[in-house]
This record gives sequence, C-alpha cells and structure tokens, in this order.
Amino acid sequence: MKNDPSFIIRGYQKTDREAVRRLCCQTGFLGEPIDPVYEDRELFADFLTTYYTDHEPESSFVVEEDGELCGYLLGSRKPLRNQLYSFYQNVCLFLRALLRYGQYNERSRRFIRWLLINGWREVPAAPRRTPHFHINLLPDARKISTTRALLSAYFSYLYGCGDKRVYGQIVTFESRRGERMFERYGFRVMNRAEITKYKAFHPGSVYLSTVIKNLETAEPLRVSNR
Repeated sequence: MKNDPSFIIRGYQKTDREAVRRLCCQTGFLGEPIDPVYEDRELFADFLTTYYTDHEPESSFVVEEDGELCGYLLGSRKPLRNQLYSFYQNVCLFLRALLRYGQYNERSRRFIRWLLINGWREVPAAPRRTPHFHINLLPDARKISTTRALLSAYFSYLYGCGDKRVYGQIVTFESRRGERMFERYGFRVMNRAEITKYKAFHPGSVYLSTVIKNLETAEPLRVSNR
C-alpha cells in the first residue's frame, strides 16, 4: 500500500529483523541514537523488539523507501502472552546487564541504576487484555501521511481479527507527539508519567503517555506483503 509516493507500508517479514533492531537503536533516545544514554545496543534492541519480531511477527508492519526499512510499528494482540514473555525476558536481560555492568561507561551504569530504582515507577498504567503497539520512524519518514498509513494498516488488521480497542505508550516531549496529534488519529490520552532517565541529556520534561482508541470501524486496506 502506498500512501506517499516515496514510501511503502507492508507486513513485517523475518528478513526485516536486523533492520528493525538497528532502527530501534537509531531512534531510542528521543528519536536519536540511544548510545549517549546506553551503550549496549544488543540488550536495548532485545528489550524493545524481540517479543514482536520473534513471537508475534504477524502483528507488525514496516515502512520501506527504495528497499530500505525506515520505520516500523511493532504490535501485539495477545496481551497475556506478551506479559508472560516480558516478565521472563526482563529477568534474563537484567542478569545479562549485571554481568556486563563493570564493562559499561558511567552513563550506561546510570541508566541501569535508573531502571532498578525508578524505571518501574515511571510507567503509566495501561489497560489489560488490550492490543498495543509502539512506533518508530527515521527522520525522513516522520510524516503525517506515513504515520497515518502505519496506524491504519495496524487498525485494519486488529479490526479484522475482532479486536475492539488498542493502546500505545508513546514518549512525548515539548511539541513532539503531543496530545493533539493523538486526537487526530482518534486516540484519547488516558494518563502520563514523567520519565527522568533523560534529565542529564535533555533540558525539558519528557513523558510516557498511554493513549487509547476504540476500533468502532476500520476501512479495509491493501497492505503489500512483498
């Protein structure tokens, strides 16, 4: 499906895995590379992408430009499976991070300490038993048309499976991804919490917002699977 002459939205494929992981790290720090905050790209990508790419790939979509992946929406419509996997994964990743702790620089150690002390406190509440998603785009793909196409593809997929609601947890700061943008796509903001892990790197307040949408209708869309 083409919503912009230069971009193609299609279903995720196994061959996209490394590109998704790379893009996750390229955009992990407020849309910029995660490296200044946390140097271990392997663990960072494992935490944010592995469930979606390895255990529920059918619920994700990507953006391509000239054959190169430049954005993705990773989704899940199996909340219980996702929650069980996340619990197991978090324990494993935490132990791996502790084993590497002595090799990290001070900024990465600070990030690990934040996860231990404040990370779990700064996650806003989210609805249970509801499909969810998160979305990342490289700068050139951050357009209303591209975002709308990704969301529409996912909404149509969920609606076709009989799901009635969807939520996302999105990092918001200053004018980027504000509440008005979510309202444009039919979301409402349930709640938000300030996250402090970026205070040493970003002068303004950064929030994690939970947004939710009712899937009352969804137009059928043709999504490329090439």
